[in-house]
Amino acid sequence: MDLNDSTSLAELMSRYVSTETGFGVPKDGWRICLAHEFKEKRKPFQAKDVSLSNMIEHVSLGVRYLRWWYRKTQVEKKAPFIDMFRALPLRQIYGAPLGGIGGGSITRGWRGDFCRWQLNPGMYHYKTVIANQFTVCLRRGGQTVYQQVLSTERPPTLQGWNWGYCGEYAFYHALYPRAWTVYHLPGQNVTLTCRQVSPVIPHDYKDSSLPVAVFVWDIENKNDYALDVSIMFTMVNGSGHKDDKSGGYWNEPFHLEKDGESVSGVLLHHQTPVNPYTLCIAAREKSGQEISHQTAFSPKGTCSALWSDLMTDGRLDSPKDSSPPTQKGEEVAAALAVSCSVPANSHNSVEFSLAWDMPKITFGSRGRIYERYVRYTRYYGTKGDAAPSLSHYALTHYSKWEESIDEWQRPILQDGSLPAWYKSALFNELYFVVDGGTVWVELPEDADISGGVRPEDGGLPAQPDVVKDYGRFAYLEGQEYRMYNTYDVHFYASFALIMLWPKLALSLQYDIAGSVVQHDPTERLNLMNGQYSPVKTRDVVPHDIGDPDDEPWVRANAYLIHDTADWKDLNLKFVLQVYRDYYLTQDEQYLKDMWPICQTVMETELKFDKDGDGLIENSGYADQTYDGWKVTGPSAYCGGLWLASVCMMCKMARVLNCESVYQRYRDILERGKAAFDKLLWNGKYYNYDSSGRSLSNSVMSDQCAGHWFLRASGLGDDDYQVFPKEKICSALKSVFDLNVMSFSGGQMGAVNGMRPEGVPDRSSVQSDEVWVGVVYGLAATMIHEGMIEEGMHTAEGCYRAVWERMGMAFQTPEAYCEKGIYRSLAYMRPLSIWAMQLALNNRPNHSKTTDKDVGQD
Repeated sequence: MDLNDSTSLAELMSRYVSTETGFGVPKDGWRICLAHEFKEKRKPFQAKDVSLSNMIEHVSLGVRYLRWWYRKTQVEKKAPFIDMFRALPLRQIYGAPLGGIGGGSITRGWRGDFCRWQLNPGMYHYKTVIANQFTVCLRRGGQTVYQQVLSTERPPTLQGWNWGYCGEYAFYHALYPRAWTVYHLPGQNVTLTCRQVSPVIPHDYKDSSLPVAVFVWDIENKNDYALDVSIMFTMVNGSGHKDDKSGGYWNEPFHLEKDGESVSGVLLHHQTPVNPYTLCIAAREKSGQEISHQTAFSPKGTCSALWSDLMTDGRLDSPKDSSPPTQKGEEVAAALAVSCSVPANSHNSVEFSLAWDMPKITFGSRGRIYERYVRYTRYYGTKGDAAPSLSHYALTHYSKWEESIDEWQRPILQDGSLPAWYKSALFNELYFVVDGGTVWVELPEDADISGGVRPEDGGLPAQPDVVKDYGRFAYLEGQEYRMYNTYDVHFYASFALIMLWPKLALSLQYDIAGSVVQHDPTERLNLMNGQYSPVKTRDVVPHDIGDPDDEPWVRANAYLIHDTADWKDLNLKFVLQVYRDYYLTQDEQYLKDMWPICQTVMETELKFDKDGDGLIENSGYADQTYDGWKVTGPSAYCGGLWLASVCMMCKMARVLNCESVYQRYRDILERGKAAFDKLLWNGKYYNYDSSGRSLSNSVMSDQCAGHWFLRASGLGDDDYQVFPKEKICSALKSVFDLNVMSFSGGQMGAVNGMRPEGVPDRSSVQSDEVWVGVVYGLAATMIHEGMIEEGMHTAEGCYRAVWERMGMAFQTPEAYCEKGIYRSLAYMRPLSIWAMQLALNNRPNHSKTTDKDVGQD
């Protein structure tokens, strides 16, 4: 089932020369030698990569986009929410992000660099801060025998430090939310294992919100004599951004004792006018260990004084006072060291934490300010003084976090029927829940999420219990596509939330439902057709809830390619998620609240059944998910979603005892099924659309998306069978034979569109791309139908390509082509891999997981 699993691992680890395996490093996960260099170097898709035929077809769109882009960047001085001219270059460096959910994130790369920052909500800063390092000092008999920055870099600054650690003696291993870096110290007979732990714990809505991470350093001394070992952690006050030199920042040491446990460290106060925060590096006091610090040093020049301070006695000077505020143009950093003795042929460990406290986040737009308190402030207050308490809690509770993580991951890791690559992909793709520009905020006391329509009028409560108790949650479509809760993409990614943090999934649904009834008449130019239309049309699901550079939750639909009234599939995806969420959570109040909204959006959809055959029609680019792929008339994708939605309306009507509604939709379903088969079934698979165009019989990899959701919701058989099983299996076999096995030797997943003769459909920018999240959903559909080997092979191709050949770990893109090009790094949709796990849980004769594994709290 694996595509040369051992061969692939051997390639990533081929330059590792040590035999050391580290302390407590698990078998499963993504592993790479620090000296590895990826051979494949891809470039981002940009405007110049559009084919001539597509360029001619969309020349007007290109001109309108260019004008909009110029106004945004040169007049408004803002970053476009999608920048086709300045796509992110591929940096093959990223590792597991630090921190919990919704309070910002800091990414530490697989070579140990602190290199990706998202402290301002949804706004990313890609900068390696070279002074942020761990350094080891070994002493024997009162003399320092070895002192080394644990970095392979050789920077032009900080020349007083010993750089250039040999990466061939170290490897990185990630199994999110933990990661391990193993350093064998050449010639010293000492091995260090740094274990990175973040509190990302399913069904835990308190600790999972904390902006903190722990680094546990396990020190193995394999000599026949004792050593004194110090680990030093250095951190700059800032994120490498130009405002680090604005002046007015200062550091101060602290000590906190509580419940018989003490921690010490340094606070780095970064008091910017907007979104001020405090960084905190801390260590836990343990018997036989000594914590020392340097409150402030300049991270410029040689910085030899700090290096010499540590080398002298393995300790730092530890001044008691705060540092003076920096002057404009200056930067300041801090250092923290923990020293311990490690007996001969023995082991010891030291523990550090990194926390950041930004209690209030501000979204600004056109002179207006929109503020919200981050979720963790419910437990740690809003004054901005929580960093010491956060650090203390993390250092004294991380072992409980790890117990919970082990309990969650163990059944999957110990399942011998699952291949190693899948276990790595399943957990490591969850990075995006934290590192997707994610915000998790408290609901203000005066907030009204209903859109102004009350339950008695077919609307929602002003403050539904789940939103009031669990807050509001939002994540970006992608780090390059800066829109919160992009709904057509969340449709795929939502499996991770509903299975692991179902209250967040339900909260998001309430936000979307409340926006359905809203109307924003502000006229806005639609780039696709050049016409003006309202920002938000009443009774339709919004594309997204806003741009973090604007006012999320206040101004929906940052996206401006199409008129919102044309987004048919969004309404359908809302209905499909409502019932699936109810099925997995059994939350009856949620279903009752959502039922009138489902009826509203389905009435909107029924307007597109123009000939009364029970099937809605598409035209132009009305399918929001594949909005660059022209469709005419009923299509396999939207038509399948429509029929699945009608089926779920029948099921919900039965659950809620609405017999007249059931009968109405049952009639629509029977007519629609017949029309769907007549118009789209060709004997082997469902045609892309029913237009009769030369390309209408292209094989679409996602043609069974509606059936996928039925299966994920316990439907698809007997009274709730929509698509005959033999036709679904035939369609999936066609997709596997053509889109998977006839594309790139069957080793890159499924291409979106394939011609029946076995060549990719190149009629649009999107048709010859592989979409990783769609592939995971396709694999889940195959697994639901018993095609487990085919499903695993299909998904494996994507994992191998992204994580092992392209060097895109912890930045899985939306799309890639067979050669050369990728599009939109760090994208939401690949979270759909959790749909595969749901399908695997539902295998016949498979031991069922607990309720908490499938969405119930």
